[in-house]
Amino acid sequence: MSGNVGGSNEDKPNLVPVLDMVFQLITFFMLVINFQMNSIDKSMDLPVVGSARPVKSGKSFMMINLNDKGQFTVFSRPLPEEQIPGWIAREAQVNRLAIRKSNPNFADTDDLPTVVIVRADKNTPFSTLAKIIKICQENGFRDFAFHARQPDA
Repeated sequence: MSGNVGGSNEDKPNLVPVLDMVFQLITFFMLVINFQMNSIDKSMDLPVVGSARPVKSGKSFMMINLNDKGQFTVFSRPLPEEQIPGWIAREAQVNRLAIRKSNPNFADTDDLPTVVIVRADKNTPFSTLAKIIKICQENGFRDFAFHARQPDA
């Protein structure tokens, strides 16, 4: 007969696998966080539109910010005017490469299904906005959404 004569046989839980799982979950959520939300310039004063409604989700999108001086901003920093066409062309190329992974027949001349979300300050000159839209269209973007805010109730 075997047994523990002098002490108690108390099992203690092994927390190492639990801690390992917690660290893996933290790492996973850090990797899948949406970094595109960092591209929103929160200092802008968007125009007020009574019929403003949310952008339909499900499609990929590209965020464009135009501040009150009409400057194209990326991560809240103004981009020099001569660099804007190159930046938009690179974004279009990245979108084309992503689409080709699922659709190898996608051509360079095909329209991109990416939604271009334009966040322009209410004081942005229209000529600047029109120029940015034209550059986007030249690079294959056809679907645009304009951010605005609803009137305060």
